[in-house]
Amino acid sequence: MSDNKTLPDASGGTSEKKHVGGELLIPVAGIIFTIYYFSTILDSPWTAQVSAFFIGSVLTLLVTIFLIKTFVEVRNGKVDLQLGPLIAPNAMIPKRVALLALTIGYIVVVEYAGFTITTFLFMALSMMLLTGARNKRFILSLSAVIAIGGWALFILAFNTRFPKGPFELLMEGLM
Repeated sequence: MSDNKTLPDASGGTSEKKHVGGELLIPVAGIIFTIYYFSTILDSPWTAQVSAFFIGSVLTLLVTIFLIKTFVEVRNGKVDLQLGPLIAPNAMIPKRVALLALTIGYIVVVEYAGFTITTFLFMALSMMLLTGARNKRFILSLSAVIAIGGWALFILAFNTRFPKGPFELLMEGLM
């Protein structure tokens, strides 16, 4: 399956039309997440609200620019909204399904294992899945930095109400 389809152009030759429908999924999901995130921070400290509003506003601006650019290209006939590259190649479907399973698992487990441990496991397993488990030390180190950095930023600095697990309770006791 090809990412592009050949179409006649104005000069009588043929041109490739890129399928960009799949590229819209993440930006649209980002906007939906931003709306959800805004709705969850209403009772949070003002610092968390300001940070969330700033990040959400930047994300919304960037997605709006991307959508305008994409729809102008669609209108001009340079691209279409088919999902071709999202579905192809078929060899990637098992990894995509596994990544979806990891994401759902994260959502289920975070309530019990806490934010930091669950984030570490999700990041490590996801990166190993996507890289074929190459560079395990680097992946584990990066996952630890991301998880602990997330804990320091969201739980320690912003005092958000993320689920607490053994790591968060241990750190709370030590501080």
